[in-house]
Amino acid sequence: MKIISTNIAKVTTMMHKGKAIKTAILKKPTNNEVSIARTHIIGDEQADPKWHGGEEKAVYGFSANHYPYWQQQLNNDSLCAGMFGENFTISDLSEEFINIGDRFRLGSALLEVSQPRDPCFKLALAVKDERILKLFTRRYCTGVYFRVIETGHAKVGDMVQCEHKADHGISIKKLFRAFYDNQYPEALAVMKTAVALPTLAPEWQEKLQTRLSKHD
Repeated sequence: MKIISTNIAKVTTMMHKGKAIKTAILKKPTNNEVSIARTHIIGDEQADPKWHGGEEKAVYGFSANHYPYWQQQLNNDSLCAGMFGENFTISDLSEEFINIGDRFRLGSALLEVSQPRDPCFKLALAVKDERILKLFTRRYCTGVYFRVIETGHAKVGDMVQCEHKADHGISIKKLFRAFYDNQYPEALAVMKTAVALPTLAPEWQEKLQTRLSKHD
């Protein structure tokens, strides 16, 4: 894996159903090396700190390999790096094989996988297609949120190397599917294992606890 694009954005105002909203999802590629701080990429803003940025969502990575699929699915050849709101567009970033708690070296920074990405209505604004929310959820390829273990710097062309592989088998894709696919036969077992993981973000621990309480 390697970094294909580094992307940042300033907060801007967009119209949504007649209302003005603030968002920083419209990430644009930068040719500069970026600095990775504990809670965000320096120069990248968040409109709503409650849901974006912070220690558990400090960095968002999305696979460059997903873009051809979405270009075809949405009939939109203009989709390009940054348009899913990712800080890093990374080649071969596979949610199927990346586990909660895996650690990756990006440039000089060390990042730890904390949770999948739940799409919100701002993703539809970014790609200009309301269908994306339902389609994105059904595909289970959400991209990856990271917390920052060691701050550092990263740039286009830097390799993304796994320095620690969690051995519990709960991948980003498996966890997201377990939560959203009612027909997934492994759902309950996956959620019971995932909720006990200390490396899973508290937001997802709470979601799983609520869901599991309905099965007790």
